[in-house]
Amino acid sequence: MKQNGELGDFLRSRRARLRPEDAGVAFSGGARRVPGLRREEVAHLAGVSTDYYARLEHGRHPHVSETVLEAVAGALRLDDLERGYLFELARPKTPGPGRHRPARVPQVRPAATLTTPSSTS
Repeated sequence: MKQNGELGDFLRSRRARLRPEDAGVAFSGGARRVPGLRREEVAHLAGVSTDYYARLEHGRHPHVSETVLEAVAGALRLDDLERGYLFELARPKTPGPGRHRPARVPQVRPAATLTTPSSTS
């Protein structure tokens, strides 16, 4: 699904732009394999498990709560525009009332209609 890939790309890009010291994460000083924060660091800051955050980043997030999205947005220090985009990607719009496809009405074939015998007077 395209949206899942976009969500992962967005989260990774926001993770990459944060330095550990900017996010209040203790930096051990060694070489880092990824720029910015690691998944487990974002998960820790957001108060979710590393596995849960990884599933979110991979697009396996069928029902992400608003609380979790807010926590991730805070951990990644997203501004209002980015926060709105995160919610849009994580919760794609579904048709609301009046915007759904109308129910299909069964059609009766003309040959199947009943005819009544004509009465003659």
